[in-house]
Amino acid sequence: MGRLCHMELHDLPRVDAVARQLESMGLVPRLATVVARESIDQARNILSAGGAADPIALATATASELLASRPARVINATGVLLHTNLGRATLHIDASRSARAAATEYGNIELDATTGTRGGRASYAGRLLTALTGAEAALVVNNNAAALLLALAALAAGRNAVVSRGEEIEIGGSFRLPELMEASGARLVEVGTTNRTRLSDYAAVAAEAAAILKVHPSNYRLEGFAESVDYAELAALAADAGVPFIADVGSGLLDTRVPWLPGTPPPWLGDEPGVRQTLEAGADLVLFSGDKLLGGPQAGIAVGRAELVEKMRTHPLARAVRIDGPTHAALAATLELYASDRGGEIPFWSMAAIPEEELRRRHEELLASLRNRGRVITGESLPGAGSVPGATIPSPNLQLDGAADELWQRLLRAQPPILARRREGNLIIDLRTVDPKDDDQIARALR
Repeated sequence: MGRLCHMELHDLPRVDAVARQLESMGLVPRLATVVARESIDQARNILSAGGAADPIALATATASELLASRPARVINATGVLLHTNLGRATLHIDASRSARAAATEYGNIELDATTGTRGGRASYAGRLLTALTGAEAALVVNNNAAALLLALAALAAGRNAVVSRGEEIEIGGSFRLPELMEASGARLVEVGTTNRTRLSDYAAVAAEAAAILKVHPSNYRLEGFAESVDYAELAALAADAGVPFIADVGSGLLDTRVPWLPGTPPPWLGDEPGVRQTLEAGADLVLFSGDKLLGGPQAGIAVGRAELVEKMRTHPLARAVRIDGPTHAALAATLELYASDRGGEIPFWSMAAIPEEELRRRHEELLASLRNRGRVITGESLPGAGSVPGATIPSPNLQLDGAADELWQRLLRAQPPILARRREGNLIIDLRTVDPKDDDQIARALR
């Protein structure tokens, strides 16, 4: 910037000259031209106001930011299995192959191949879901917020939807339950208090309700002087009142017994609700995500009574939030793994089930490659994405003492970028979320 600090307006470079420099950095031509023009205009305004500006530096900085935001692979060394900033669940190879085929070839997304006529979108995934959960019917949309919006619009628009004050959640920095309910057309009726809601609170307003809603607080946990009503009690109350009971369980744990893993269910799952068990408790409609504990692509799933699912399917909003072909293919392949007793192969579950001794060996080998500049500590991994709030998975970690910010930035500048954790001034590497073939790449970046 110093060489151009005394630049005059007539010294400003041509747009095509700046654009060529940006193209050499990897920016595509059309975008390079736009950035070059904007940067020269910005420099012109600064110079006209009496300041100093370097249009090349401005353009290069903007191009660097754009290239850093371009979709790219990142090595996740945070130990957060479902990292929202990194795309949540990584797909099983079968799911990714199915999605690729659906994206690059023609498919039967809405074709009944037996008759040659139009078929139902995501009907195959729906049949898998009913087989896995015991529900009468299922519907798949683009995410769980959309599933909840559609359910409320179809079942409670213009009428009362009852929810506990302790379940009026905000997630993702922008999704607020009361605002979504308002957008659906349903009238929010709050019951109980932030920390305590009793069955009698629901009973007092059930007769005037169009639906009773229970939302699993997936990103926080109330402890201490707290009370809530369980699924079976709310289901019985809703049945007596003749209104549907909608349970948003969020994370998509299909079955609390976790039959796809050997032995007993992992203790870190705690009391996370299962889709099958929530239906068995009497819920009329259960909503959950596809890209959390289910381990599939981003999707919102509704399972339950056939007449309620059909009201959602035929509502005008259903087309606006429908699932696309590649996502359906990936979801179907993921569900097939569960239906084939291969759910333990799904990346989320295979990472969560890595034995501690195997992880400790990998961390110690990484430490040795760094000439023991650090130490292996007893740490923890996180399920992530608001699933199983407060739960941690015991896991060895590699701790590099001091200079955490510098090391963290250095890893981010690696190719591909490596994301680690910082804690109390130290850098933490957790290999639970790292493919073993990438261990050497982390070592090289740190060296």
